Formats: sequence, C-alpha cells, structure tokens
Amino acid sequence: MFKYPQSILNLIDSFALLPGVGKKTAERYAFYVLNEMKQEEVEEFVKNLESVKNDVRHCSVCGNLAEDDLCPICQDTSRDHSIVMVVEQERDVLSMEKLDEYKGLYHVLNGAITFSKGISPQDLNIDSLIERVKKGDIKEVILATNATLEGETTARYIKELLVNFPDVRVSRIAYGLPVGQDLIYADQMTLLKALEGRREYK
Repeated sequence: MFKYPQSILNLIDSFALLPGVGKKTAERYAFYVLNEMKQEEVEEFVKNLESVKNDVRHCSVCGNLAEDDLCPICQDTSRDHSIVMVVEQERDVLSMEKLDEYKGLYHVLNGAITFSKGISPQDLNIDSLIERVKKGDIKEVILATNATLEGETTARYIKELLVNFPDVRVSRIAYGLPVGQDLIYADQMTLLKALEGRREYK
C-alpha cells in the first residue's frame, strides 16, 4: 500500500502538534511547504523557529517576553514604575499596549488558577509579584485577569496576598465585555473603557 515518504509524514506530525491543527490541515501545510515554498523561504521559516526557541525568554522581573534579561517595558524609565498591571498571558500585554494609554508596568502570570487542570497558585508567576511589592516602590496593583471563573479566582487569590500591604492600592479592571471573554478578543475601545473604569478591588 502506498504511503507518503517518511519525511512528509514527519512534517505532518510536526504541524499537527500545533493547537487547532488537525491531520488534514497539517497535511495541507506539509504539501504547501513541499510544493509552494521556495528554498529560501523554508530556510527563513526554520531560522525563525529556532530563533524563537533560542533567543526569546521571560523577563526576570515581570515575566513578559524579552530578548534580554529585562523586557523593553521594564527597561523604560519614562513609564510609571509605581503601578503594575497583572495579566494572565504575554498577549494581554500587547492588547493593552495597543491602546497607548497605560503607562505603568506589567506582571505576567503565565496562566490562571485552574484546579480542574491541576494549575495551582504555585504554578503561576505570583511569588515574584509579591517580591516586587515587598520592595516598597509599587503604589498600585491593577488586577487585569480575564473575566472568567479562573481569572476571578486568580484575582481574588492575589488580592488576599496583598492584604498584607495596606499602603498598596489594589484595583480590578472594569469589564465592558461578557463574562467568559478573554482580553485578546476585546476591541480597543472596550479595553480602554475597562482600564479607565478600574475600581478598588474588595
């Protein structure tokens, strides 16, 4: 029985590892690489894959994406270093930055507390947030986790930890979007109104 060469099968398996890519789509991608992409495009594609794995890391302070020890936002002395916005994912930082309104810093949790999936507070970038607050330079923490059960659970957990720092204002971003919707799917005006309407988190 005929089957594809092993190199094609391997490439199909590799594409199928991507989220949302089934076998049929992976097969289409593999044949696109084989028949449509030029050699230099393939080499550039491979180079970019390797670069992402080798050159991109998490900022040692906030957990955002960086190519140095610190991300560009943490390095920016013109930003307000007394305000920190807590988000779930690196992509949420980009969503907020597109507004060009928020001028504070960020803290990326790399997820949300989800006990059903075995994700506990210890699996998230929370301890380093508390360490940042302990230094005494932060005056406000904005909790901007998603409007989901997991996001709210995470926000409440962090709020309880920050009770020990009475001089730090804790606010929760106001959501003008349906409960259950992630930040990355919100339009910029909705995000702007949510940022402007943040309130003290009790």
